[in-house]
Amino acid sequence: MPSSPASPSPYRSSGFWLAVIVAAFLAVNTVRSLLAPAAFSGYFGAPLASPEDAPWVIVYALRTGLIAAIIALLLAARQFRLVGWVALLGAALPVGDFLLAQSAGAPTSTLLRHAAIGVFLLITAWRLFAFPRPQA
Repeated sequence: MPSSPASPSPYRSSGFWLAVIVAAFLAVNTVRSLLAPAAFSGYFGAPLASPEDAPWVIVYALRTGLIAAIIALLLAARQFRLVGWVALLGAALPVGDFLLAQSAGAPTSTLLRHAAIGVFLLITAWRLFAFPRPQA
């Protein structure tokens, strides 16, 4: 009886490591935005108009933390195509972030950072979709 070929190691996949970077980046942003909402909103490109607006940054943190946890869970479960879909669909978020920061008058460097994050997510999705599917 022939044995089935071994599954390729995700640790040799650029998509896996790009997704790890995405999850880590999101986790760091979650902590930063929870610890210092006003400072984080300035970094984001949409400074708070008033300290009373800080709860909106907490909403961002909760969204971001959830996405980081979903990516980590899917990576642990070796669901690389699903992580690819999360990255592809998630690329819309930096577009919205870019537009929000632009409307707040953010500097070009901040806008470029949002654009770069969107491109990074698209590249991550592409590399994850390239990972071989498990044989049934």
